[in-house]
Amino acid sequence: MIDTFRRATSVSIFLMIASVPAFSQGSYEVQTYASPTMAKGATMVELHSNFTFSGTKKVEDGVRPTNHQWHETLEITHGFTDWFETGFYIFTAADKTYGWNFVGSHIRPRVAVPESWKWPVGVSLSTEIGYQRAVYSADTWSWEIRPIIDKQYKKLYLAFNPSLQRSWHGPSVRNGVEFSPNFKAGWDFTKKISGGIEYYGALGPVGNFNPLRQQEQQILPAIDIDFGPQWEFNFGVGVGVTGSTDHLLVKMIVGRRFGGARRK
Repeated sequence: MIDTFRRATSVSIFLMIASVPAFSQGSYEVQTYASPTMAKGATMVELHSNFTFSGTKKVEDGVRPTNHQWHETLEITHGFTDWFETGFYIFTAADKTYGWNFVGSHIRPRVAVPESWKWPVGVSLSTEIGYQRAVYSADTWSWEIRPIIDKQYKKLYLAFNPSLQRSWHGPSVRNGVEFSPNFKAGWDFTKKISGGIEYYGALGPVGNFNPLRQQEQQILPAIDIDFGPQWEFNFGVGVGVTGSTDHLLVKMIVGRRFGGARRK
């Protein structure tokens, strides 16, 4: 099993680095990933909901404005082994001008370092490829490589996702590989409630970051509530701290797991 994992991980890393592409999540899935994959045989169904109270107000480069735009993303993730899962996303958007519309879809395989290796931190590697309609993303085909590192130390939880992204089709192709780090720091106030800060950035091409005013940087105070081992709940309010970022966004994630052995 471990040898199989090592071979699969090596092939995955080689393919990802060889092609070095990625994609920008936008605000359809505002989430910093934890390292564990879905348990073998289990399926998680998640609904990512968010509303932009203050965003762009006019069509730019053919992309519709985000102001007062509602996003609903359906994510279905299945665990094939204790260290390999695959997720599938369907993105939708709605507003008063254009109504409710299909935006695109992505697929996301991920491998994780098994707990039996007893590493001091949790580590997994995700890659995500997919399509979004040009009226919602100027970069229609794209790919993301997301290393995931996290650690629970007593009541403190830390997670870092130093994502690399590259467009396959659209104006960002000329930028090459771009750096989009995500970070989460949480504190267990009770056995059921954890609160903290999430950070989402899109800094620009690796080795040649955009000027600060052109970077996307968003900070979200967020809360996680434990409704039981089969449930996931996250709520946050995002504040953009640069001119290129949507200024105010509210997001919520609700997930329900089906099947598989229960994982703590």
